[in-house]
Amino acid sequence: MRVSKEQAAENRARILTETARMIREAGIGGVGVDALTKAAGLTHGSLYSRFGSKERLVAEALAHAVQTSDARMLKELTSGAPGQGLAAVVARYLSPKHRDAPGGGCALAAIGPEAARQGGAVRQAFTRGVRGFAARLAAAMPARGAQPPEDAALATVATLVGALILARAVDDPELSDRILAASAQRLTAGDGTAASPPSR
Repeated sequence: MRVSKEQAAENRARILTETARMIREAGIGGVGVDALTKAAGLTHGSLYSRFGSKERLVAEALAHAVQTSDARMLKELTSGAPGQGLAAVVARYLSPKHRDAPGGGCALAAIGPEAARQGGAVRQAFTRGVRGFAARLAAAMPARGAQPPEDAALATVATLVGALILARAVDDPELSDRILAASAQRLTAGDGTAASPPSR
């Protein structure tokens, strides 16, 4: 039985959403093809006929997750009072809630530690994700001194992603909270917004 183009697109989006959730929760190496096919309701053959390889599926799922995150971030950056968008992004990103829910959070932080050891397709998707994240922030950042907004945005992305990776990795809950709070304070000190410590 043939499916419509709309149904095929819905099926593909469902597969990418579920794969993105799984790799954010367990890591790329922690999710095998068997688990991916079962979660997506596919056979090995249908998965490979649609995507060609696990690497291609992971790359497309990563791009899908980044696109979803970009839409949420764009909404945060453009809502509220002028200049408050970045503070809203920082507050959400460096929150215990985000830290504790990797399956629905930033894919860059979730797979960042693995990305350098992946194949070309995954690294290209990761690179596009970093560039897109920085470009969105740069468009919302005021010019400060001699540093171009693009460079300031890259430093902000590095701080956000790095802080979240560290906060998830340490085994001391108090230290984890301090990493989030200190990073939020550093990012928002100087833009006229007060950084509040993250709350649970």
